[in-house]
Amino acid sequence: MRILSVTAQKPHSTGSGVYLTGLVNSFSQMGHEQAVIAGVYREDEVCFPREVEFCPVYFRTEELPFAITGMSDEMPYESTRYRDMTPEMTEQFFQAFGKRVTETVERFQPDIILCHHLYLLTALVRKLCPDCRVEGICHGSDLRQIKQNGLFREEIIREIQKLDGIWALHREQKEQIEEIFSCREGQVQVLGTGYDGRIFSCTKERTEREAGRRKGRKDLRLAFAGKISEKKGVKSLLRAMDYLDWPEGEVSLTLAGGWGQEEEHREIERLAGACRYPVEFAGRLAQPELAALLNTRDVFVLPSFYEGLPLSVIEALACGCRVVCTDLPGIRPWLEENVPGHGVEFVSPPRMRNEDEPEGEDLPGFERALADAIVRAAEKTGNREKLARSLEKVSWDGIAGKVLKGRAEQLTTAVRP
Repeated sequence: MRILSVTAQKPHSTGSGVYLTGLVNSFSQMGHEQAVIAGVYREDEVCFPREVEFCPVYFRTEELPFAITGMSDEMPYESTRYRDMTPEMTEQFFQAFGKRVTETVERFQPDIILCHHLYLLTALVRKLCPDCRVEGICHGSDLRQIKQNGLFREEIIREIQKLDGIWALHREQKEQIEEIFSCREGQVQVLGTGYDGRIFSCTKERTEREAGRRKGRKDLRLAFAGKISEKKGVKSLLRAMDYLDWPEGEVSLTLAGGWGQEEEHREIERLAGACRYPVEFAGRLAQPELAALLNTRDVFVLPSFYEGLPLSVIEALACGCRVVCTDLPGIRPWLEENVPGHGVEFVSPPRMRNEDEPEGEDLPGFERALADAIVRAAEKTGNREKLARSLEKVSWDGIAGKVLKGRAEQLTTAVRP
């Protein structure tokens, strides 16, 4: 089968980029022919299996003289917000991606086009390729964009309605998609998420860490991985540290990830400097580096104010971390169904404005609850072998197989309106 994957963003950065890469790698293992279209800078290093054809669309060039368009307002690299795009910029976007899509489809002749994010580029692909099978994968941030941003909203909704299939991360997201896009019956299916067990697993460092704790070692090592931003809850996490009652010197926090807005990052650095426990900024890590870090940490904390279905939670569990996570829609039910015995400590989020902006008066209570959850997680013990067996069912190979199986089933039943 010939599969074309499409994204307007960098393919290896952010959760959706890792998701795309995981699927591409699994499709390659299955022996399928592939091509990938993605927005990058000329200096970016792109790593796909050798047989995968990469078809870049370069930003910061004469053709596209602005930064990569980011599905989130704060990306972990230089980016342009969709809401800031002028008519001229939008036309340049359409021309650059339209040319690459048309050329690639004519040459590669894909059996299926998988578009990541139910937004501007996916709508363009559907319009340009009326005779191809085009499916969209939702990542959550696209729904936030369509709600908050009026850019080509009606046109996007109209073209998304024409997709041959739509994949949601969980049931709650499926319901949102159906409501926003007025989808036809059977068009939206739940796909879930996966992880790479060849990279994320328990190592000898995890075994040594746990042995030390059984012998009475009391220090607590915390980790966060993701975009270093307020909307990922990093400021709240730093403030929550002050509610912990461990002796100074016995708690540390490592923040792994890139950052977007410089002013916001300076404020986060200031909070980290004022924290009573040491905070390390590890920067953006490759997946093997992140796995190595997680194997030396006790508790992974993801205090986000908005998520689709975070890969980092699964990756942290696979590396033996206990996990604390904001109780956002869809995450807990998906974990309970797919990873029994996960043991994640959930924290109720503050009230929100505009999907992902917390009410300031709710933050102190949220941050105290976050600290309490960290304490509970630190004291937990679990059956690592049983959890590992649960995680074996959550793989990129399983997700990739579901996509292709779903396509075969839909080919016999779906009728495009």
